[in-house]
Amino acid sequence: MKEFKDKVAVVTGAASGIGRSLAERCAEEGMKVVMADVEGPALAQAAKELSAAGVTLLAVPTDVSKASEVENLARRTLEAFGAVHLLFNNAGVGKAGIVWEVTLADWEWVMGVNLWGVIHGVRTFVPLMLAQDTEGHVVNTASMAGLTAAAGYGIYSVTKHGVVNLTESLYYDLKDRGAKIKTSVLCPGIVNTRIVDAARNRPPGLLNQPDAPPQSRRDAAAEHFVRRAVEGGLSPQRVAGQVFEAIREEKFYILTHPDWKPLVQQRVDSILHDRNPA
Repeated sequence: MKEFKDKVAVVTGAASGIGRSLAERCAEEGMKVVMADVEGPALAQAAKELSAAGVTLLAVPTDVSKASEVENLARRTLEAFGAVHLLFNNAGVGKAGIVWEVTLADWEWVMGVNLWGVIHGVRTFVPLMLAQDTEGHVVNTASMAGLTAAAGYGIYSVTKHGVVNLTESLYYDLKDRGAKIKTSVLCPGIVNTRIVDAARNRPPGLLNQPDAPPQSRRDAAAEHFVRRAVEGGLSPQRVAGQVFEAIREEKFYILTHPDWKPLVQQRVDSILHDRNPA
């Protein structure tokens, strides 16, 4: 896609961070914007601010981990605007921890949002976009954690590896179909967002029980390190700018942090040369 004016964009995780910046960039391009987020008050405030700037938008509170809520998002979008041209499956949460120590509730929460949320978005919206038979683009937010691995972040990395492979598979499936829809996977490094505070939106049913093992000192240290790093991370606005450049160029992999590429190369080299992970 090269022309965006009057087209319709759907953005999940749109109340803050990368999602909000994507919604703002869509508005700057003259698009009609559908903002979805599980955090109701923050979503309402973001929608109010964009509406005040003259943006045509719809705000739909949505828990992307639930297929029924993503289906409702699609239904509301079509009722309001009649089509979908850009889809940003962007909602995400973070959780540090050693893979055998994090709880089942931790796994269900992070997998539900980060991976199932993207799956629900693809399964729900792509058929609608295909039926339109118009130009479109799907951007799934993964992470550099989806191309690398490290101790203490397995639960997050597993979901992001899944998103990378899901999007690669989607790319081939759409190409095989000869579809007018293109796709990209966004793999940012450290971005200045509120992901370290993602637990503010954790569903009550997936909270850890009082008798769950306490956070280890190692996990607490990792969380502190990430929090400090995020504060100095790339701005979400710059990420949104790179995303739109990639859409215009039909670029699949969007790596916003070139200085992370050697880590990806190191991992690939280890695989291809039968070496243990570095």
